[in-house]
Amino acid sequence: MSEHILEVRHLSKFFGKNEVLKDIDFNVSQGDVTSIIGASGSGKSTLLRCINLLETPSSGEILFHGKDVTGGGISQSAYRAKVGMVFQSFNLFNNMSVLDNCIIGQQRVLKIPKEEAKETALYFLGKVGMTPYINALPRQISGGQKQRVAIARALSMKPEILLFDEPTSALDPEMVGEVLAVMKTLAEEGMTMLVVTHEMGFARDVSSHVVYMADGVIAEEGDPKEIMVDPKNPRTREFLSRFL
Repeated sequence: MSEHILEVRHLSKFFGKNEVLKDIDFNVSQGDVTSIIGASGSGKSTLLRCINLLETPSSGEILFHGKDVTGGGISQSAYRAKVGMVFQSFNLFNNMSVLDNCIIGQQRVLKIPKEEAKETALYFLGKVGMTPYINALPRQISGGQKQRVAIARALSMKPEILLFDEPTSALDPEMVGEVLAVMKTLAEEGMTMLVVTHEMGFARDVSSHVVYMADGVIAEEGDPKEIMVDPKNPRTREFLSRFL
């Protein structure tokens, strides 16, 4: 068995002739909060979508507890329940209440009885401060509230890892803080997270590991303080100089 929950090995992804990911290698251990930073178009979101099997890698391996999940032979829905994803655009079911958004995956994928699923959903909606809105439809709540519901929905599946794809980039500035506060609490509680983000303060202060991507490769990775204060790669320095 692997000591890492997740291992990405020599991963590449082509769209046509365009190689978007080139020989990506990194590990995620339990309790890690890994922030993936880099300019738009560097391959960050494609990497997350490959890890979640929303995109099929062109080559390489994604090992979950030592088992390659890229070759078929696994239930993708069961795998995605363990490796949850929070999207930039929320991806809530607009015709369902906040509560039902957090119940349906548990019932359909995990086959959990409705009352038990409801109890779990209410617990996690309470955790993200959304209890007053359980009967609201997504159109009746703000962007920040939608993202908190999306996090509660992912948590309701009891995942081992949560992937966040730029979870604050679709939000108005005043709503960013409320979502980052929820994510910071999850990190403090030991949730394993892989976060594509432009929030450099979060990457520096909350992450245990930072990965800087450029042109589809990992240009530099390491301890957040070292990467943020004294990056070795000139491209990392140039990128961070725009933010810090």
